[in-house]
Parts: sequence; structure tokens; C-alpha cells
Amino acid sequence: MEQITDILKKRILVLDGAMGTMIQRYPLEEEDFRKGWFEDHPHPLKGNNDLLSLTRPDIISQIHREYLEAGADIIETNTFSGTTVAQADYHLEKYVYDINFHSAKIAKAVCEEFTALNPDKPRFVAGSIGPTNRTASISPDVNDPGFRGITFDELVVAYTEQTNALIDGGCDILLVETVFDTLNAKAALYAIDEVYEARGVRLPIMVSGTITDQSGRTLTGQTTDAFLVSVQHMPLLSIGLNCALGASMMRPYLQILANQAPFAVSAHPNAGLPNEFGQYDETADMMGEQIEEFLREGIINIIGGCCGTTPAHIRKMAELAPKYAPRTLAETV
Repeated sequence: MEQITDILKKRILVLDGAMGTMIQRYPLEEEDFRKGWFEDHPHPLKGNNDLLSLTRPDIISQIHREYLEAGADIIETNTFSGTTVAQADYHLEKYVYDINFHSAKIAKAVCEEFTALNPDKPRFVAGSIGPTNRTASISPDVNDPGFRGITFDELVVAYTEQTNALIDGGCDILLVETVFDTLNAKAALYAIDEVYEARGVRLPIMVSGTITDQSGRTLTGQTTDAFLVSVQHMPLLSIGLNCALGASMMRPYLQILANQAPFAVSAHPNAGLPNEFGQYDETADMMGEQIEEFLREGIINIIGGCCGTTPAHIRKMAELAPKYAPRTLAETV
């Protein structure tokens, strides 16, 4: 199979859309999050979507399939909260390996099926590594600014377990995404590097940060170019932005990455900003118009969707992407 690094030089790749948005389409109850695994678990589990890779793999497989049918080249595993840190809220730390391993296997099986049907369009699995629900840089206690809810070393331990399981499950890429605290991301990258050294493997790594508002900064206060500088010591496949902002508001920050990054640039924005009910109103065509500006400017190598996006949004991006050349990588200084 052709290497993704070679494909990126030839065309813009399409990432999938939101997992949570698609899961919400199913009328799931508590039992759906317990089937075959957690019937006797004493704590409520509804809403812990990562568990569906174990209890309702049919749903996760179908969602992956819909995105691949829409034209996605890369699909993300259902593991955004697949760390002991995040799963501690549900007292499910001991199931983290299973969550990640089975999530990767589900995605890999569907990708292999689609690649076999069209070997000229290979499909890839990106292991989704989320930021956790703790931040290493900010105190959760306003009365104690020096306090931290988690340490760098604790994050490394959590990310190491997740990384090993995602690799064992067959991921082609690792995606450190929705980075709101770059120290968390650096812990993930450190863990990944340690795992690579120990296993003698080197999968491509994608990193995607989150600009939280129109100040152009992450939650912990970093500007886009500072975020880039903080992680570019790693030999990344791509760096990009996702979540928080819709496509139009994300554009100036993507331009910064496009001008400075020695890697491919990715974007998977939300379908606009949420309305008063927490829902996303931008249709595929509305979002497509904004995405096409990225493509026309030549600032993107990988494009996809985050919150609120569906296969319809990804299908629109997959229609637009072949019409434009991928961004040419900046020379490494």
C-alpha cells in the first residue's frame, strides 16, 4: 500500500467527521453501554461513547462505514476519552486497553474492506488521542493557583497505555487532537516516542490544537505560532487545528500554520458555532463554501470535520478536495 507521506504530496486527504454527532442519532439507553461487558458495573455509563466499541461495535463500525462511503481517506478511532484519566470518572480504568484495542480493530477492519475494493484509494486509521479532562498547566482551584489536577508523569503513564493498545489494534497513524493545553500534548508525544523506541516502530503522528475563541489562543493562552514551536521538535506528519471554531473563524490561524509549519497542515473544524441548544446549524453546502477558501488558498493538506459534522459534510469536502492542489510544505529552517 502506498505510504501516506507519499500520497500527501499528490493530493489533499479527507479526514472523517464527528463521532459523537453520529452516535446521537441512535436512541441509546444505559443498557447499550453495558452489553456483554459491564452489566454489573455499579456506576452509570450512559454517555461514555468510547464503551460502544465494546458493547455496540455494530454502531461504531456502521459510522466508520458511512464516513468511508462519503469519501474519507482517514477515519479516527472511537477513543477520544480512552485514557485511565478520562475513564476514571466512570471507574473503568482497567478497561482502557480493551477500549483502545477493540476500537482500532473495528476501524482497521472497515478500512481494509474499503481499500480492497479500491486499492488506488487506500484508507487509513488514525488512533484518536484526546486531551483528557485534566490540564497540567492550569489550577482547577481558583484559591490555589499553584495546584495541578494532574502531573506530566501521570499523563505519560496514561498515554503510554493508550498508545500501546492503539498500535496493537492496527492503527496506521496516531492523532493527538483537540489540544487545549500543550503540556498535555507534550506528555502524549513523549509517551508515543517512548513507546516507539521500546517497540521499534514509527507510525506517522498528527497533532491538532484547539483555538478556543477569537483571541487566537488555546485555553492555556498559547498563540498558534507558539503552539507550533512547542511541538515541532517531533517529526510530525501534520499539525493542524480542530474543534471550537467554525471553518471561517479558523482560517487566519491555519494561515499561520501554513506559512510556518515544516509539516502538512490539517483542519477539522466544527459545523459552525453551537446554537443556544448546543446544536450545530451549518449544512454541508454552507461549510463547503468556507472549506473551499482553504483549498483555493493552498493552505491545507488534510481536511475533515469535528463537532456537528456528518457524512454529508465529509462527502462535500471529498467532492471539493480533488479540484485543488495540496499545500506545498514550507522549507524547514
